[in-house]
Amino acid sequence: MPQPLSRAILVAEARSWIGTPYRHQGSLKGVGCDCLGLVRGVWRHCIGREPERPPPYAADWAEATGAETLIQAATRHLAPVAPEANRGGDVLLFRWRDGYVAKHAAIATGAGTMIHAHDGAAVCEVALSPWWRRRLAAAFRFPGIDGSS
Repeated sequence: MPQPLSRAILVAEARSWIGTPYRHQGSLKGVGCDCLGLVRGVWRHCIGREPERPPPYAADWAEATGAETLIQAATRHLAPVAPEANRGGDVLLFRWRDGYVAKHAAIATGAGTMIHAHDGAAVCEVALSPWWRRRLAAAFRFPGIDGSS
């Protein structure tokens, strides 16, 4: 019988992506991914088939459209949580600047840390420092995880 989904399983899977090179639009562990690809890959491993595939997107998609595309997609498939109440396994979305749309995703790993992929670096676990906290726009919980687990 498969193990029920837990925050620990989500965090362990996200950590297994550490070292994966950055690749725009990628979502293959060990091969390459971007920030959205990391979340997509964790979803596939822990939940199954992706609920929707993102359309092709340019690196400047958010600036070009001005639409909260990432937050809207997360709202369709994940449960919103208060950003300041995020816990290990939650998906975090960030704005690069005030007034910009959210265009960066990460997975919280617990006490003030997160895993993310960004241009020019491999997937890594970093502190959710004050710089990141100021830019945190939204947080979401994967389906199947309740608020207390």
